[in-house]
Amino acid sequence: MAMASRRKATSLLASSRHLYYGSKYSWIGSYRGFASGSEENDVIVIGGGPGGYVAAIKAAQLGFKTTCIEKRGSLGGTCLNVGCIPSKALLHSSHWYHEAKHSFANHGVKISSVEVDLPAMMAQKDKAVSNLTKGIEGLFKKNKVNYVKGYGKFLSPSEVSVETLDGGNTVVKGKNIIVATGSDIKSLPGITIDEERIVSSTGALALKEVPKRLVVIGAGYIGLEMGSVWGRLGSEVTVVEFAPDIVPTMDAEIRKQFQRALEKQKIKFMLKTKVVSVDTSGNTVKLILEPSAGGDQTTLETDVVLVSAGRVPFTAGLGLEKLGVETDKAGRILVNHKFATNVPGVYAIGDVIPGPMLAHKAEEDGVACVEYIAGKEGHVDYDLVPGVVYTHPEVAYVGKTEEQVKTLGVDYRVGKFPFLANSRAKAIDDAEGVVKILAEKETDKILGVHIMAPNAGEIIHEAVLALHYGASSEDIARTCHAHPTMSEAVKEAAMATYDKPIHI
Repeated sequence: MAMASRRKATSLLASSRHLYYGSKYSWIGSYRGFASGSEENDVIVIGGGPGGYVAAIKAAQLGFKTTCIEKRGSLGGTCLNVGCIPSKALLHSSHWYHEAKHSFANHGVKISSVEVDLPAMMAQKDKAVSNLTKGIEGLFKKNKVNYVKGYGKFLSPSEVSVETLDGGNTVVKGKNIIVATGSDIKSLPGITIDEERIVSSTGALALKEVPKRLVVIGAGYIGLEMGSVWGRLGSEVTVVEFAPDIVPTMDAEIRKQFQRALEKQKIKFMLKTKVVSVDTSGNTVKLILEPSAGGDQTTLETDVVLVSAGRVPFTAGLGLEKLGVETDKAGRILVNHKFATNVPGVYAIGDVIPGPMLAHKAEEDGVACVEYIAGKEGHVDYDLVPGVVYTHPEVAYVGKTEEQVKTLGVDYRVGKFPFLANSRAKAIDDAEGVVKILAEKETDKILGVHIMAPNAGEIIHEAVLALHYGASSEDIARTCHAHPTMSEAVKEAAMATYDKPIHI
């Protein structure tokens, strides 16, 4: 047993397992029991994205008569249709192309000619999306979830009018209604997205040819991932960012290493830069830029512009104002820790409420919300939602950054281990990256873990579990890890945190 397990359990950073968004709201839901013989549902879910379809399935599993309403006519929301899944398909395909062109020879695999077949690449992406959306429909049938294809809006706290995709209209009644309508692209003043030369992430997933030049506005997750896709396929990529840093939620030390890694891949960065206007009148797109703090303007020419400045809650046309559902200045629906709005019987989850706009966070919201409706205890800890940037190398993190720990005034230790010293990484000739662990000095409790490495998004979950159970760095360090694996770097970083690593 680790010595840390015998240490005192108190911690300056002991936190609740729940995040309360609006404590002024009292709990207003109760367990309604199984559906009666009437047409009324126990649970209606508006939105079939990761939060919505998961909530619907969970509700049905708990014995509720459940209907899910989805305007797209294809389940999975933005994530599955035009977000997480298609982008990861293109990231994987483009990585294979890049490796074949630049790395295969180092492994003794010689190819005389490597070409991009963009239609075939897009077809593989579309096949993955189609199979997964059909899979969710299959899960609905298996769990007896009623699926209505159309645009839903509130008539009352217990009625939703649906303009169906086949041109009809129906009214769906329910005792509990969950808003899970997700988020939409954040537009920028003076920039009109046409999904051809000025594209959103949706258009960037469906370009018909590899642009010679691509300008990405915004250095967040989506911009860097899509910039990586097209950069690997041959585009000259320039990222324009208003802020002084890329991915502001990332640990600063890891961020700097990450930016250098992307720059080595020939992605250019223009930080502290504002896009004043965009001119599409000529054969090229011209961007007028100036420093964020003001100054002389410059012109940047490109073939395609990707607007990737973030996302905003999507609640248009729902009729929330009619019900009196309260929202904040950003348009997010205010809920209590049980996901209940101020209107009895109406709940909200996912991107339409405060918190990280991530598919896996929305799924957790969906399960917890339905559990609360059923009179059970739900559970979501938003401090421990992992974030992943799916570039190469990937960056994954959970918990607090070093900057956040410093702000809290907590005494802490830092342990790091480079993948250059990891056997598996060296064996596969892919060793760029590092694991960084932050732990409270007095108790050794892990506060945050940050990983830059190939497949960091897979490696991070050991750390997520450790933080959920309040583990110490010594707990990880004394846990046997298989050799040779990339995950050994986590063990070594943990050893470096509480004592000393072996392999550096």
